[in-house]
Amino acid sequence: MKRNRTMFIVFLAPALILFCAVFVYPIFRTIIMSLFKVENITSGMSEWAFVGIENYKSLVNTSLFRISMWNLFRIWLIGGLVVMSLALLFAVILNSGIRFKRFYRAVIYMPNIISAVALATMWIQFVYNPRFGLLTTTFKNLGLDSLAAINWTDSDHKFWALLFAYCFGMVGYHMLIFSSGIEKIPQELFEASTIDGASKPQQFRSITWPLLSGVVKTNITMWSITSVAFFVWSQLFSMVTAETQTITPMVYMYLQVFGAGNVISERNAGLGAAVGVLLGLCVVIVFVVTNRLIKNDDLEF
Repeated sequence: MKRNRTMFIVFLAPALILFCAVFVYPIFRTIIMSLFKVENITSGMSEWAFVGIENYKSLVNTSLFRISMWNLFRIWLIGGLVVMSLALLFAVILNSGIRFKRFYRAVIYMPNIISAVALATMWIQFVYNPRFGLLTTTFKNLGLDSLAAINWTDSDHKFWALLFAYCFGMVGYHMLIFSSGIEKIPQELFEASTIDGASKPQQFRSITWPLLSGVVKTNITMWSITSVAFFVWSQLFSMVTAETQTITPMVYMYLQVFGAGNVISERNAGLGAAVGVLLGLCVVIVFVVTNRLIKNDDLEF
């Protein structure tokens, strides 16, 4: 028994040390840094100036940060509803026995294999372009001149154009997660319900949806993580560093840590660390609330 325990320790020690060095240590250092004023992220701890929770108070009292959090909330809530609804719809359709299932799945997932930079550039240059973009050309051909005249990348429409393009690229990823969950549901359940006279909507409501509760929690958690890390799309859709329509907390953190932009007068990596702590806390809250609201312990296949 002692020999087995020793072997476990020997094999687990390298992975545990690496995990602590790569994940645990940066987390604790970030939390500690958020309580200090740090001019440069590479500064030693001897150069840090303790300020307590002043960094957090400063964030709460900064209008630009509040706007970035509001933008993030809209991306998470509205974008999440759109993405999850479409992803679940496509997953159910693809697992309903249609032909060319693999082809359709690959087509829907394809935007995820394209880099965010290339995908955002495609939307800006070839879809939202006010002269020859897809939307402008389509609306002109349909005789909808008022819609064709809209500049989708101006200040009034930029956020929604950004959100729509982002959702387009995320549907395929979450569709695969839903699809994997549906494929694990025994077909005997659907066959028995069909014999009993249940319709497709009734099968979805009574079988598919309850047995997907664990997958739903996974999708919500993954969506929250990707939403919190929203950065590249915001930068590509805005020529101004701190555009209020597209700024997100991750962009604000970047401005604080590296001193970029026209609204940041001085760098403060401690303030940026405080942003990171708040974003991590948001994900934890979503995870806890989701697990409390969605129960799947009493469900069996």
